[in-house]
Amino acid sequence: MEKHITLCELLGQVKATLKSSLPNSWWVIAEISEIKVNFSGHCYLELIEKNEETESIKAKVRATIWSSVYRMLQPYFETSTRMTLCPGIKVMLKVNAEFHELYGFSLNITDIEPSYTLGELAQQKQQIINRLITEGVFEMNRSLSLPAIPARIAVISSKTAAGFGDFMDQLMNNPFGYQFYLKLFPAAVQGNEAEQSIIKALDRIYSYDHFFDVVVIIRGGGSQSDLHCFNSYWLNYNICQFPIPILTGIGHEQDETIADLVAFKRLKTPTAVAEYLIDCFRSTEQEIAERSESLYDLVNHTVQLEKERLNNLAVLLKPSVKQKLQHEKQGLLIRMNSLNSGLRQMMYRNSADLKSKQVRMKTTLNDFIRNKKHEVELLEKKNSYLDPFLILQRGYSITYHNGKAVKDPSTIKTDEMIETRLAGGTLKSKTL
Repeated sequence: MEKHITLCELLGQVKATLKSSLPNSWWVIAEISEIKVNFSGHCYLELIEKNEETESIKAKVRATIWSSVYRMLQPYFETSTRMTLCPGIKVMLKVNAEFHELYGFSLNITDIEPSYTLGELAQQKQQIINRLITEGVFEMNRSLSLPAIPARIAVISSKTAAGFGDFMDQLMNNPFGYQFYLKLFPAAVQGNEAEQSIIKALDRIYSYDHFFDVVVIIRGGGSQSDLHCFNSYWLNYNICQFPIPILTGIGHEQDETIADLVAFKRLKTPTAVAEYLIDCFRSTEQEIAERSESLYDLVNHTVQLEKERLNNLAVLLKPSVKQKLQHEKQGLLIRMNSLNSGLRQMMYRNSADLKSKQVRMKTTLNDFIRNKKHEVELLEKKNSYLDPFLILQRGYSITYHNGKAVKDPSTIKTDEMIETRLAGGTLKSKTL
């Protein structure tokens, strides 16, 4: 049988070789991909290194900060950088390489260099700014125009964020009674999901781009690391090219993110954003009042000038007008006399014509009356010939049945009374 050793013996030799061949500690640069602090106070991390071109992971290792060390390193790092240790940031760590037969290879972290992280973040930030400038989009949102009265507001925030509540209270309870329309587009504003969450909210707002006057991105206070998403390239690329002015109020007075630089305007806090929007209303109201007052003064001044000009013209025109009126009066008298003379001549001619017409009409009327009188006499004479009494005098008779003259004997039945009227009297008889 060949010579052999146990697995534990092999790993023990690896451990001994590693310990003898490596110095006690190294300064290592890595990115934190995972971090967790357990109940005992120990901090467990996963450190990675990425390919700068493809972003793929080319190295990964477990690391530990024991509780006694973590209690010192955590406040030191946060005080120096105003950030917390979190996934996504690069750090320079002093580590000891350790190998355990049961738990394998890991790094024991004993120190941290905050200045590296600050320099790395600053370098990344400047690289993204330069890229946005080179692509020609850095100034796009800042060059938009904000409406004089930005009343329709799209808000990107977490609905539970304290900053959102402060913003709403300040805006809706403003002392001037200005009315705003707000619609919340909920999004995570910190953490690993914040970048994509905010981009999706911007996409939803884009479908209403014709409606909203301004977009507001707000959040409450927090650590420097909470701002990491606002320095990402893709989020700021979307903000730069968004067609509606964007205001940022992400709760940090000292730290300026790339989002603050590319947005239309950066305000320190959500409350400051609300005050800015109220001031827009107030400024417009004051401008309108000032213009109205200026217009009123201008109109009054113009009226006064015109009044004075008209008074001066009246003084200058009065003599010439009086002379003109006198001249017109004389001309009018001449025309009136001429007109009166013509009217008298016309009336004389019309009077003669009227008398002649009256004579002709009287003659015509007399002839008409005589003709009509003759026609009446002829009609009277004709009617006298048709008088029934005269007809009876000539020997004729008229038979009546039931008070009506009988024209057809067949209409009278047998044994009915009839009446025969003669010139000398009336006979009554019965039919057979």
